[in-house]
Amino acid sequence: MRLLLVEDELDIQGFLKRSLEEAGYQVEAAADGKAAERLAIDGAFDILIVDLGLPDQDGIALILRLRQLGVRAPVLILSARRSVDDRVRGLEQGGDDYLTKPFAMAELLARLRNLLKRKNPPGNEITRLRVLDLELDLLRREASRSGQILQLTPQEFVLLEYFCRNAGRVVTRSMILDQVWGMRIHPDTNVVDVHIYRLRGKVDSNGQQPLIKTLRGVGYVLKDR
Repeated sequence: MRLLLVEDELDIQGFLKRSLEEAGYQVEAAADGKAAERLAIDGAFDILIVDLGLPDQDGIALILRLRQLGVRAPVLILSARRSVDDRVRGLEQGGDDYLTKPFAMAELLARLRNLLKRKNPPGNEITRLRVLDLELDLLRREASRSGQILQLTPQEFVLLEYFCRNAGRVVTRSMILDQVWGMRIHPDTNVVDVHIYRLRGKVDSNGQQPLIKTLRGVGYVLKDR
C-alpha cells in the first residue's frame, strides 16, 4: 500500500515515515502543499496523511484542491487543532478521518487499516493487475505473461506494478524514481534505464509483442492495446 505523508515538521515526518515503512507501507513524503499536490497528481496513492499546519497553505485548502483535481484517495488528517469545530470542518471539507496530536502510533495504524477497509470492502480488493497478456498477482507477488511465470527480482516487480497501474500513460524517469525508488536523483542517472533494460528482457522475451516502449527524451510507456 502506498501512502503520501504531508508533514512540515521534519523530525515528525522522519519518524512517521520510518514507522509506516516498518509497518509495511510504501511512503512518499512532502513538507508543503505545493510538493504534496505534485506528488498526489503524479502518483497513485492508497491513502493521504495530511497535517493541517503547512507552511505555504492550510491543509484543508490542499485537500479541497486535490479533490477538485480528481484525487479520490482517503485522507487522514493530522492536527494539533483539537476543538470540535476544527474536527467537523476537517471532515466536512474532504477529510475521511481526523487524528489529533499527540497520538499513539498504534492508533494511527489502526485508523489507516480502517480507511483501507472502507476503501476496499471485503470482496472488492484488487489482487490482480492485467494488461493484455501480462498479469500480476499482487498477493503472491508474481508476474506472468501468456501464462508463463516471469522470474523478477522484488524491485523489478515493483517497477512492473507501477507500469501496469499507469498502463497507456507516459511516465518519466523522475516519476519512476519518485514512485518506485522513493527518492530523488538527478533524472540523467542511468539506474532507471538499467532496470528497465533488464525488465524488458524478461517481459518482452521470446519474440512476444513488445509491451514496454521507450519514448526518447520523454520517458516510457507500457502499451495497453
